[in-house]
Amino acid sequence: MGDSTFEKIGMGVVAGLVGVLIVVFFAVLFALPIMWLWNWLMPTIFDLPRIGFLQALGLNILSGFLIKGGKW
Repeated sequence: MGDSTFEKIGMGVVAGLVGVLIVVFFAVLFALPIMWLWNWLMPTIFDLPRIGFLQALGLNILSGFLIKGGKW
């Protein structure tokens, strides 16, 4: 009985790690194109500063809220 409990805990940990990796993958997948496009276009056109990855991720989340109206 003890082995099956450890196996269940181990499977839960693995599932949690896989979930975290999926979230990180999609965050990078959506934030990098925004960062690249911003840093390519905005400083040249509007003389705005370049942004980093976390700022691009924040812009992605903010634009999602504005476009969807805060509905998931």
